[in-house]
Amino acid sequence: IVFSKHYRGRVVSLCRRAQAWTLWLVKQEVCPRSVHAFVFCQCTHGKVDSVLETYDLYHSMYPSLSIGAQIGAQLDEVVRRVQPSMALELGMHCGYSSMRMLRLLLSGGRLITVEQDPQTADYGEELILVAGFKHHQFEVLTSSSSDAIPLLPERMGSHEEGFGLVLMDHDPAQYLTDLQSLEREDLLRSEGCSIVLIYRKRGAGRDIREYIQTREHCYCIKNDMQFMVECGHIVVFC
Repeated sequence: IVFSKHYRGRVVSLCRRAQAWTLWLVKQEVCPRSVHAFVFCQCTHGKVDSVLETYDLYHSMYPSLSIGAQIGAQLDEVVRRVQPSMALELGMHCGYSSMRMLRLLLSGGRLITVEQDPQTADYGEELILVAGFKHHQFEVLTSSSSDAIPLLPERMGSHEEGFGLVLMDHDPAQYLTDLQSLEREDLLRSEGCSIVLIYRKRGAGRDIREYIQTREHCYCIKNDMQFMVECGHIVVFC
């Protein structure tokens, strides 16, 4: 009985961790419900830093699609430098990157985030609200990126200058197609736009890199890190 009382919490935690890693190894899937439940119960509501720290704690113990604190800090640097009034995120993964960007946007800035999985979108939106952000600061579109991009002009409201920052963290096979769609819809800010590409596997995104390198009059790679690439796009010269 004493053993059960003393170690029950640890045993339950180990079982949950084993279950999460088994799901990841077998199906390469992450359970958004587990991420949501952990963060929702452990964080201090209304405190975005607490929510992000709880995400990082989960990421350190369980398989997660969160970019994590290290890449998150690099994303922070991009947001601070670019200072976009309008940002686009493709693939929200329960809202971690969304919150990192929202807390650094200029006053009146706005984020549109696109997530194909309805459950992940719902959990992510709730956690963004838990962190203290309001609906006028962000919008979650439950859709594939290919379906969402043509609808974005009507969602931008008064922000007619286009997106100053685009974060792609969904399916790398879609990166090039979606970038070309953003170009066709004239959604990239004419004064320049930073496009951040997240890669979780080596060799991914070769097609979009080749596309960028063959259009030096339009693009330049500003930062090339292990899991993240930032490229700049100047629409006016294209």
